[in-house]
Amino acid sequence: MVRPLSNDLRERVVAAVLSGESRRSAAERFGISVSAAVKLLQRHRATGSVSPGKMGGHRKRVLEPHRAFIVERINQTSELTLHRLKDELAARGVTVSHNAVWMFLRREGLSFKKNIVRP
Repeated sequence: MVRPLSNDLRERVVAAVLSGESRRSAAERFGISVSAAVKLLQRHRATGSVSPGKMGGHRKRVLEPHRAFIVERINQTSELTLHRLKDELAARGVTVSHNAVWMFLRREGLSFKKNIVRP
């Protein structure tokens, strides 16, 4: 992932454009792309600041609030599959992928197997 430009450079580019220099010439002078200069000015006009926005972060876990339901379904039904569990969640209004269900079960240490031995 590319790091954001330093605040010092951002402020110098904005100051140069506000003093009358074109965005293209300011971009060339400071060694940044023209689109970066345009976006810096747009950010400055919209927020009054040139500091970069938040980058990265973690996504919230969509299935966490439904953990009790998932555990209950696994304990109730011996022939439950991931796809069926996904469909039951969809019926409750939770739209997730097959992989999201699998990753949730693996992360939580929950497992279930379809076999004859399981009561």
